[in-house]
Amino acid sequence: MEISAVIPVYNEKDNILPMVERIEKAFQRGFKDYEIIFINDGSNDGSYELLNDLMNKNKCVKAYHFTKNNGQSAGIDAGFKKAQGDLILMMDGDLQTDPEDVYELLKFIPEYDMVNGKRATREDGFKRKLASKIGNGFRNFVTGDNIQDTGCPLKLFKKEVVKSYKLFNGMHRFLPTLARYMGYKVTEVPVRHYDRLHGESKYRVFGRGFKAFKDVFAVRWMKNRVLTWKIEE
Repeated sequence: MEISAVIPVYNEKDNILPMVERIEKAFQRGFKDYEIIFINDGSNDGSYELLNDLMNKNKCVKAYHFTKNNGQSAGIDAGFKKAQGDLILMMDGDLQTDPEDVYELLKFIPEYDMVNGKRATREDGFKRKLASKIGNGFRNFVTGDNIQDTGCPLKLFKKEVVKSYKLFNGMHRFLPTLARYMGYKVTEVPVRHYDRLHGESKYRVFGRGFKAFKDVFAVRWMKNRVLTWKIEE
C-alpha cells in the first residue's frame, strides 16, 4: 500500500462523499495503490449508514465505527493503527483542507519523516485565529518546539512515525513535537485552507484551550524521558 488517508469524523455526513471524491481525484494522479480510512467517532447524523454503504461500493474506502464518542485523539490513534500505507495523510472531515496539497507535502519526503501543514490563510474567524496563535506560541515556549500551526489537520507521515506513537487523550495537538522527541525529522509547509461548507465545528475555543494548557506540561515532561535507544549494528 502506497498511501493511506486517515480521517476521523463526527457528524460530518454532508462532507463525506465530496471528501472521498476529492481524495480519490488527488491520489489517482500520483499513487497506484491507496486506501481512505474513516474513523466514525460515534456520529448520530446518518454518517454510520452512509459510510457502510460507501464501503460496500468502493473497495478503497474503509470505515470503522466507535461504539461511542471518544474524541479526536482516539479517532487519530485508531486510524493510525489501521493504516497500511507506507505514507499516511491525516485530514479532518470538514473539507477545510485540500487533499491535492499532499503533493506539496510530498516534496519533503524522504528527507523528512513528518511534514506538518501550515494554514497559509485561516478561514476560521478572528477569535479562533487569535486563540490558535496564542496557543501555538505558549506550546512552543514550554516544549521547546518551533511549529507554528500544530493544529493544522493536514499532515503527512512516514509509516514508522505513526506506528511509533503512543497517544493519550489530547495528544493529537502535539504530533509534530512528539515525533521530534522520538528522533524523527519534522518540517512545516504552507497549505491552503477554506471556509467550512457543511456542518459546524465541534470545538469550543476556550474549552479546547484549557485542555491544551494542561496537556502541554505533560508533553514537556516527556521531552527528557522519552526512550530513543538504538542497538549497534
